Amino acid sequence: MILPNIGERMKINVIVVAAVAENGVIGRCNALPWRLKSDMQHFRALTMGKPVVIGRKTFMSIGRPLKGRTTIVVSRDCGFSAPGIVVAPSLEAALSAARGDALRRNADTIVVAGGAEIYAQAMPLATQLAITHVCKQIDGDAYFPAIDPNEWREIARGEHEAAAEDEAAFAFVTYERAIDAKLRPASAS
Repeated sequence: MILPNIGERMKINVIVVAAVAENGVIGRCNALPWRLKSDMQHFRALTMGKPVVIGRKTFMSIGRPLKGRTTIVVSRDCGFSAPGIVVAPSLEAALSAARGDALRRNADTIVVAGGAEIYAQAMPLATQLAITHVCKQIDGDAYFPAIDPNEWREIARGEHEAAAEDEAAFAFVTYERAIDAKLRPASAS
């Protein structure tokens, strides 16, 4: 979903950022089921200075707002609040708040960073996916939606061996919506 800025015509991309095991697992017992320091650094670089939309369970697992980013938490619990965050009752309301924040920050991107329920709702609205494919089968109870190759086209990939503080090898992969790729002039690919 590209959100146009009325007046300036600034486009704001919605990017889904996730780390996903070979079997689709993204979490276990409301926590990440692995330790990948390299991915945490990658996540920080991708999200710094941008509004980040997450679900309440994801926020509770992190335990604090993300520094240098506006943390917008989706929660159906109208009594939920925490210092330093913006609470929205739906993904639609969260994206609206994130759009306003992005415009104030002069950012061209809204990041959606989990969990499973939020990812499922955001996939049809996203313009890009920034996925860390973790080279490991993991037991878990939260899964990332399937990436349909008819809807998404891989545009960048970086393979990495596990570093000292990583539990597994991984690949940073960027996807863009296939229809967007078809509409772009050949020279822009």
